[in-house]
Amino acid sequence: MPTPAQKRADFRRLHDRGFFVIPNAWDAGSARRLAALGFKAIASTSAGAAWTAGKDDGELGRDAVLDHLQMLVAATDMPINADFENGFADRPEQVAANVGLAAATGIAALSIEDWSGSLMYETALAADRIAAARTALDAVDPAIMLIGRTEYFRVPDMAPAASIARAVAYAEAGADCLFVPFLLDHGAVAELVAAVAPKPVNVLVQDYHSIADYAALGVRRCSVGAALASAAWAAFDAAARSLKAADPNLPNAGLGHG
Repeated sequence: MPTPAQKRADFRRLHDRGFFVIPNAWDAGSARRLAALGFKAIASTSAGAAWTAGKDDGELGRDAVLDHLQMLVAATDMPINADFENGFADRPEQVAANVGLAAATGIAALSIEDWSGSLMYETALAADRIAAARTALDAVDPAIMLIGRTEYFRVPDMAPAASIARAVAYAEAGADCLFVPFLLDHGAVAELVAAVAPKPVNVLVQDYHSIADYAALGVRRCSVGAALASAAWAAFDAAARSLKAADPNLPNAGLGHG
């Protein structure tokens, strides 16, 4: 079984050149199934983790997420890229403390986003949070990758250029890889790749047929967020509705999931 150090080194090497897909797992079973399919690494998903606990995205606290990450690390020999949301804190020093706890779970990488849960952090503060996270990771193992994530899509009037500028600031603050969810326009993605080069870029894909296009643009990796978890729960809901409809003693009420 590879050590955390070996998994971290392997994960970093994946980013040196070329392209790879990093699917998102939400429990031990999904992680092991993805490993069996031959993927080289997996990422966690905050939404998928929350749904597994019967909650909505963003409702899991720090300790629950740390337990979730430890479970994923134990479930497979693959490197784990943690979705660590906003670090479960606003101030850089608090982010650093929480990132240190996450690093201790054995993860190979961790993302920090610039959305507080209700607003975007100012760019300078967001960059300071990235720098603090990098320092905390270095104290555990400098090989752990830090992904700087900007949630520009949460602000309706925020232009792609502004999100790219934020990504550059996070790269300069110590992020090893840059991630702008839902930045899908090929021209904007190409600008992002060029702006943060030689650091790698992650793109969140919705249309799997577009993956080759992003690889051709110089994107280093593509993830899918909660898509696999959502598909699994949608199939569960459909089967459960069919089962419920067959029971003459149950009312024909709807079934939904968060």
